[in-house]
Amino acid sequence: MVVTRRDFLKSSITVGGGALANSFLFGGLETLVKADPLRLAAIDEKWIPTTCWIGKQDCGMLARVIDGRVIGYEGNPAHPRNRGTLCPKGVAQITSLYDPNRVHGPLVRTNEKGVSGTWRQISWDEALELVGSRMAEVIAKDPGRLIWQKGRSKAKSFYDKAFVKTAGATKLHHGAFCSDAGYRALEYTVGMHAVLSPDFRYTDRIISWGWNVTSGGGNKMCWLTWPQELVDAKERGVQMVSIDPRQRSAAHFADEWMPIRPGTDLALALALCNVLIDSDTIDREYLSKYTNSPFLVQGNGFFLRAEPDGDDDEGKPLVWDQASNSAQPWDADGVESALEGEFTVDGAAVKPSFQLFKEHVADKTPAWAAEITGLPASQIAQLGQMISDHANIGGTIEIDGMTLPYRPVGIMAYHMAQQELGFQALRGMLMVAMLIGSMGAVGGTLSDFTWKVHKNWKGLDNISITDSPNLYLNKSAFWPINSNNSSLVAKVVVDPEKYGVAPKELPEMVLLHHVNPLGSFPDRDANVKAYETFNFVVAIDPWLSLTADLYADVVLPAATIEKYEGPMSAGTMYEDAKAMRVPPMKPMFDSRGDIDIYLDLTEAAGLLYDEGGYLDRLNSELKLKDTFALPLDVKPTAREILDRWSLSQDLDGGIEFFEQGEAIQYKGELSAAKRYGYATDPPFGGAYPHRFYGESLLGYQLEMKDLGVDKIYWQDYTPFPIWRDLTLESSPSEFDLYMTSYHMIEFKQSRTLSPLVRELSPTMFMEINTDTAQALGIADGDEVKVESQNALTGETRSITTRASLRQGIRPDTVAMPHHYGDFTVHPWVTGRGPTPNSLFFTGEGYVTNTADQTYLVKVRVEKA
Repeated sequence: MVVTRRDFLKSSITVGGGALANSFLFGGLETLVKADPLRLAAIDEKWIPTTCWIGKQDCGMLARVIDGRVIGYEGNPAHPRNRGTLCPKGVAQITSLYDPNRVHGPLVRTNEKGVSGTWRQISWDEALELVGSRMAEVIAKDPGRLIWQKGRSKAKSFYDKAFVKTAGATKLHHGAFCSDAGYRALEYTVGMHAVLSPDFRYTDRIISWGWNVTSGGGNKMCWLTWPQELVDAKERGVQMVSIDPRQRSAAHFADEWMPIRPGTDLALALALCNVLIDSDTIDREYLSKYTNSPFLVQGNGFFLRAEPDGDDDEGKPLVWDQASNSAQPWDADGVESALEGEFTVDGAAVKPSFQLFKEHVADKTPAWAAEITGLPASQIAQLGQMISDHANIGGTIEIDGMTLPYRPVGIMAYHMAQQELGFQALRGMLMVAMLIGSMGAVGGTLSDFTWKVHKNWKGLDNISITDSPNLYLNKSAFWPINSNNSSLVAKVVVDPEKYGVAPKELPEMVLLHHVNPLGSFPDRDANVKAYETFNFVVAIDPWLSLTADLYADVVLPAATIEKYEGPMSAGTMYEDAKAMRVPPMKPMFDSRGDIDIYLDLTEAAGLLYDEGGYLDRLNSELKLKDTFALPLDVKPTAREILDRWSLSQDLDGGIEFFEQGEAIQYKGELSAAKRYGYATDPPFGGAYPHRFYGESLLGYQLEMKDLGVDKIYWQDYTPFPIWRDLTLESSPSEFDLYMTSYHMIEFKQSRTLSPLVRELSPTMFMEINTDTAQALGIADGDEVKVESQNALTGETRSITTRASLRQGIRPDTVAMPHHYGDFTVHPWVTGRGPTPNSLFFTGEGYVTNTADQTYLVKVRVEKA
């Protein structure tokens, strides 16, 4: 909406603290006009609602616009996610908008690749003709050789889906560098497309497992929503345990800190399962009814099944029915499934999978885990006892007229999934939740905003492994379950024979969508070598990234906040809403909005019109039907498309609803029937039995062995999570410190280009324990050399940074924030220090089940 000064003052005051904020906000303007009252009447001042362009959760913002120019931002009080607040990078993005170092117009390279570019600015018509013709040429030959690679897209319906499908392109993305090991674990085990979140509003105990609390976000959220929920929870008495090698920002919120050794989370999870089983804190009803825990397992590790019947070509898994004292199909009427014991069926001994798990963790005691995790056995046992004491097995609560299981112990885990055993570590955490029946219960552990089953629930259980792998080795004998690791793809491009990838699978043209592989991903050397092989590279970006500077043939300047984009979720775990990015001013320089760029590109490549074209795909992805459907022979603008979508949602005025009306399409509180797995119809969205036992993982392991791949690829495809020594532990003894990375609230990938942020966090640093530093003769602020080592190949890498001494980190661990480095050609980032990506490795030993990147390596540190 276009908000007047009076309206904004009134709305801000209603949410508290608004008067002070506005006295500051308007102070400068009122001082300016005090000496010249006539100036006030001449000023065209508006508050235009839009959304943050920098952050992950697209916070609601009110852009203060004077005479057509944005002069600042405030949080939109009507937006459910940020409730009128903004984080430092949200406020600081005003400098990104006017940054003179942005790409001012389309650029074409005039020198050789591999060195810093020299450029000629060209018209959009020339750029589109050049790029469109090359796209058409590659697609006509083999569309799969067109690579579309994203950092983070803000309108997936337009980019990830409609464009990629229309072009038939191969999509690469940031997933393996995010939290996708956790995504795959949840999809495979319970069907949810997210990682772990506690039910903040109903829980009593929160286990913050590697969660960076006020600086690290969580499922599909950024750095405001979850901390606000946590503060509200703490005010009503919730206690929180923080499991993390670093104290992080949890110090003010955690009731207990468990400084775990990096990468050993799976061992801790197994020990907690041991404590829960030993104390008989088991939700037997959930395990029997909604998981495969009672399924009978044969000596070969596979389920005992009934004879195939009709369309059931495999036969239903059998359980031991305690009523009839016989093996029966798991879903037979009236069956009373046994969870424990050993039974004989047709002369063969079989056991329920829960019995096997009980035996599996019998020796995984707190004392066992203490040796691995570096935590006291008493502290591990105490955490297990806390879970047991508050699990409330059998307890219920009434919400929205429904009586639901109430299990007030919840886990928050997200980016920490990116470790060597990440997939199985998250499955271990799920088992902790599953044992007490808290997964999908009120007060327990949730995942996505609603309990909606993802296609990977079935897909990851029915993978057909191929011996002719594609570019990113999905469904291959190397990584059947795959998160699309772009650095690993680079290794495949450099050495396709190693992975059996045919030359026809290799990329010919790459379209970079707001992504900078050379600066953002580990293994820069592999990425450099890969980019040297690509014939034609196009970058869509507001700035000249390092990758673009060295290897792009054409750069298309994208707008930042000054564009239409959406529709995007504005909801939380508890509220449902939609928002839209509305341009508060015209695009700066000669940039264009991303949607407009894709309309232009598909038109130039002959892909825009007619059936199967980009417009047709947009109708499908945006669900535009009948009178709202886009004509397939007329090129629309981004605004016109989003207007049709808004009208299809019965929003008064169409796009004007967001431009001049309510700004947020607020749909109200999410019902319990959508939030909780137990409450959906059918329960858990029908995604049951949950895979407590991963039978198909064993099947994949055997197939991988048959296809002849080495143990390092198949060793972690096991039905239950199995702890083993980490690969990095075989590095030489002089590499005696663990190094990991983390996120700072000031930054969001390479989008946060701002001198205001630089004032807050000017240069890179390495956190090191005070006692460890003193033993090495290192003082606070000293320059230090940090050298990492690949435990398999022996390769070493080193950087120089400065030491920051503190007690809130394990003595055997150092850490560097996941930022900095000369990732773009820009004076605001020059000289700020190296990126920790320079020290991490990808590939074998540092990539396991899901091909996700490991942000952990052994290093040695010395004073420079």
